Amino acid sequence: MNPKQTLKNMSNTMKMAKKPDKDEYQQHLRLVLTGILGVGTIGFIIQFVFSVVTFGR
Repeated sequence: MNPKQTLKNMSNTMKMAKKPDKDEYQQHLRLVLTGILGVGTIGFIIQFVFSVVTFGR
């Protein structure tokens, strides 16, 4: 790809980008924290189940 065109595309992207407002930021934060909590819970349950299965033998 042409370097000038790449720089122009990057410049246009930065011009169109905007900072999220407070409500949008809180919504994204809630979504990310819910995902982290969900993945952590699933990992904990898997680890707990395998530790019980191992001790049961």
